[in-house]
Amino acid sequence: MGGDEEWRKTADTHKMKPEDVKAAGLEGSKRPPGQHPGEVLHQRSRLPFSYKTMAIGGLLITASIAYFTLYLKKKPEASARDVAKVTIGAAEPEDTRPRK
Repeated sequence: MGGDEEWRKTADTHKMKPEDVKAAGLEGSKRPPGQHPGEVLHQRSRLPFSYKTMAIGGLLITASIAYFTLYLKKKPEASARDVAKVTIGAAEPEDTRPRK
């Protein structure tokens, strides 16, 4: 008999009228609607990666965008190594001036 009454504990009553719930004897049903109750609008409670991994990834993406932006705007006589030095801030004045 216990197996027959188990469905009453998890009955989906959110679309039923209060009178229908009372008539079916489902007042004790506490299960919220949806496939995964307890989640808020299909949001995850945890992120897929750690904060450290995401921070390192963000820095790498930002550095690569900065490098390619400077590389596209470089003068024809500048080499890729000169652009890399400017990107990381290790360039000397002779690296940024035109060569003869």
